Amino acid sequence: MRKEYDFSKARKNPYAAQLKKSITIRLDEDSIAYFKSISDDVGIPYQSLINLYLRDCANSRKKLNLSWK
Repeated sequence: MRKEYDFSKARKNPYAAQLKKSITIRLDEDSIAYFKSISDDVGIPYQSLINLYLRDCANSRKKLNLSWK
């Protein structure tokens, strides 16, 4: 590795706006355990699996069927 690097001609990442955003979300332990068990089987981090599932729901415009009694 070099001792110094010249970043004077560097430019910002043009895809930075498309990167993931860090948020805090509260999930119950059963849901986390479910995705962690799948994660162990397929070798993908559980947070990535949750993101993939949510993205699939959003892309297919799935709607929850909530009915409070």
